[in-house]
Amino acid sequence: MIARLAENWHTLKDLVFLNRSKHYFVPPPFETKDCVARRFEALAQASPEHPCVLFEGRSISYGEFNALANRLARRLQRQGLARGDVAAVAMENSIEFLAVFFALNKIGAAASFMNTNLRGRQLAHCLTVSGPKICIFGEELRAAIEEVKSDLSLNEGSDYFMIGESQAPNWAENLLATHVEMSAENFAETAEITLGETGMHFFTSGTTGLPKAAVVSNRRALFTAHGLGKVAYRSCPNDRFYVPLPLYHATGMMTGALAALLTGATLVLRRKFSASQFWDDVRESRATCLTYIGEILRYLMAQPEQPDDRDNPLERIFGNGLRPDIYSQFRKRFNIPRITEFYGASEGNIAFLNLLNKDSTIGFTTSEFVLASYDVEADEIVRDDSGRVVPAEEGVAGLLLGKITPTTVFEGYTDASASERKVVRDVLEPGDAWFNSGDLLCEVDVGWTKGLKHYQFIDRVGDTFRWKSENVSTNEVGEILNTHPQVEISNVFGVAVAGADGRAGMAAIKLCEGQDLDVESFSAHVSESLPTYARPVFVRVLADMAVTGTFKLKKTELREAGYDLAKAGGDPIFVLKPGCERYESLTQEILASIQAGEGGF
Repeated sequence: MIARLAENWHTLKDLVFLNRSKHYFVPPPFETKDCVARRFEALAQASPEHPCVLFEGRSISYGEFNALANRLARRLQRQGLARGDVAAVAMENSIEFLAVFFALNKIGAAASFMNTNLRGRQLAHCLTVSGPKICIFGEELRAAIEEVKSDLSLNEGSDYFMIGESQAPNWAENLLATHVEMSAENFAETAEITLGETGMHFFTSGTTGLPKAAVVSNRRALFTAHGLGKVAYRSCPNDRFYVPLPLYHATGMMTGALAALLTGATLVLRRKFSASQFWDDVRESRATCLTYIGEILRYLMAQPEQPDDRDNPLERIFGNGLRPDIYSQFRKRFNIPRITEFYGASEGNIAFLNLLNKDSTIGFTTSEFVLASYDVEADEIVRDDSGRVVPAEEGVAGLLLGKITPTTVFEGYTDASASERKVVRDVLEPGDAWFNSGDLLCEVDVGWTKGLKHYQFIDRVGDTFRWKSENVSTNEVGEILNTHPQVEISNVFGVAVAGADGRAGMAAIKLCEGQDLDVESFSAHVSESLPTYARPVFVRVLADMAVTGTFKLKKTELREAGYDLAKAGGDPIFVLKPGCERYESLTQEILASIQAGEGGF
């Protein structure tokens, strides 16, 4: 009874909050002097002994962490890094990863976070496109950086800094070996940094081409992290946030680590997620909050049930991608009082938040948006005779467009042309501008919400699908497959897999005349050229490739047939099983296992 009264009281407070939300959610002007590091410094000064980060048996206090960031910042400043510069950061999760980000923020430099799964061409592209002045990498990424450094404009011996316990190569310097002599005092210039200055870059596949660097200002980082920490997590210093997600993603960094550290809580950081060790970690660390993506919760649900599943300290979990089919089951099995699902994108200008703790919804938004009618087969927005966008009918999924305004700014990418391609104009009236999310949403009935409409994420559209919590560009994958000497043309799309979130990649390929697929060569090409999440799980070999009248590759029929052997018309289909690097023929036995959700995906 007491717990129910407490939850009802919080709900009433939420509704009071919502009634004035239009004012509460208006961020301060970009020229305001404030930044992430400045907020953290105030917390470190107020509670220097409070535990800041727990990681792999180590514990560092707010005061110690702030001192570490200051020393790193002075070493980088001595190297010539200055306000407005960009530093590429390629590291797995660690205390030092976070300290490097805060060090950069203190001197007004931006951190451009590298996806640690990338190699070769894609990594070189990301290390170039954001225009970094230096590259800071963890020793675990040394081989990956060494492989591409000849393609970069950075200078060996002066522009590369390694973080780790081993000796740095002769083309880099070990940053941890040279920062100790620096002062641990705060920087006076941190107080001069403004909200409008860039704090970080997150890479997103977007809808076409190579990964793009999404720009995140100090304002957006603060507004997201501190706001969600207080409102969604209801964080206080006694809380402990368990974050097993990679910090190179916005969910792990902004809605996880920074939400903890900007509200004075303790961050329990894990290098990588482990389903088998998850609950032991949570119980041992006494974590009260969790930052999730739906995929890791599905992995936890797939673990054998245990008598103590409900006996854990988690009170509030926050994240995105928790699908309706396991939403209530997860809450019940693991006794989670509050689940705050959200919707957002690294580069987006609109977010939805399930603040009222309803099941199977991404919640509501106070931003102006349109759910546009979308012709999936033609892959385009539906417009009327006057050229205006036709809104989706009530109860029908529509493409989310978020209006671009002075308060809902689309900060875009480092590539201006890529930014423009994400803008839809003349939506409701001539000259207006809206951010194209690339996602289909639908309104759902979740009961009493005091007039607030709630929504549910349905799917990605167009030339991007999501797999293993990563956005995958079909065009990018197709371009790489086409470079194999046997492949004349490829058509890439996403397909559903039983028991797995998102869409697995599938490629329909037409081989050059007279060729039979060399599975060994093709497998090696895919393995060497694409990160694991972007590798097509299924490959169908076609006798001919169907195109539209304007020579656009037809995807609809191929997507509907998927990897179902009965619908393939006798075409050979190959599968790349989890953990494997060689394709094998898809047999009826393997297909049955996958369709039963036993494929291990």
